[in-house]
Amino acid sequence: MPDLKQRILEIIAEPHLASFATLTLEMKPWVRYVIAVGDDDLTIRFASYVDSRKIEQIRANPEVHMTSGVSGLADMNPYLQIQATATFSTDHHDRHGFWNEKLRSIFAGPDDPLYCVVIISPYRIEYCRQGPYEPDVWIKI
Repeated sequence: MPDLKQRILEIIAEPHLASFATLTLEMKPWVRYVIAVGDDDLTIRFASYVDSRKIEQIRANPEVHMTSGVSGLADMNPYLQIQATATFSTDHHDRHGFWNEKLRSIFAGPDDPLYCVVIISPYRIEYCRQGPYEPDVWIKI
């Protein structure tokens, strides 16, 4: 069986549907779906509008949570519970590096002033699977 980091990468390495939670300015949880993709270092990114509610919430409190890996009840593959901090970037390098043509239906291009990249830096990831609930836990050292 691959090591834990490799099992996590098998879930996040390709674009996937994930739930992304922030805290509102009133300190209430707020969850939405995003299409996210992870890197070899377990950093996760997704596109957003720079003036969106989620960016305002990240500015106020960078503590976030993400769930990845299950797309429906018939698909109960292993999934991840991810505790992380979030930032966002409008840097030319980050926007062009993350850009793909599927984003063109939302943004005018990688230089669209409304486009930013949300960068998730996990510090704890629980790898969960069916059966007795004893997740494997990855913690950033």
